[in-house]
Formats: sequence, structure tokens, C-alpha cells
Amino acid sequence: MSVPLVPLADYVVLEQEKAKTRTASGLYLPEAAAEKPKVATVLAVGPGRIGDDNELIKVAVKVGDKVVYGGYTNTEIKIGDTAYLLVKEQDLYAVVKG
Repeated sequence: MSVPLVPLADYVVLEQEKAKTRTASGLYLPEAAAEKPKVATVLAVGPGRIGDDNELIKVAVKVGDKVVYGGYTNTEIKIGDTAYLLVKEQDLYAVVKG
């Protein structure tokens, strides 16, 4: 999949997982009540940031990783019909294994 965004520094482009539309018991949820998951797939990764010693510190995740993210400074960008999240590496909490 070609991503129309090239992240700079230690930013990562994510595609958020779809919100669940049904409960575990099978009830349908209205879109407004569906909680957006904080799990997403990494689509693009910036080159990294410059550390205190002027050395490049690469981003710890790679394209294809599934990550848990948080933070309030995430930027949502919609291009065409696709919504992307632009997140700083420090707002990534974990890589989902398996």
C-alpha cells in the first residue's frame, strides 16, 4: 500500500483499527457510541531524531508493526477516503505481538 505521507523526524504514520460495531453479546452499537481502539498499524516511519550527541536515533518500530498508541497531540489527516494518524514515537506505548 502506497502512503501519500512521508513522516519527518520521529513521526510515524498509522492506520487506526476500525471501531467495533457489535458488543460481545451481539448488540449493535451506534457509530457515536463505538469507542475507537488505540491500536493501529504502522504505514510509514520517519528517519528518527537527533540526540544530544548529534547522532541519529532511529524510530523503534517498522512498517507493518501493530502498535498501541496514546497521547493528545496525535494529528488525524484524511486524504481521499482514508484517514491517517500522525503520531510522535514517544506516544507509542507498545508493539502488539502475534
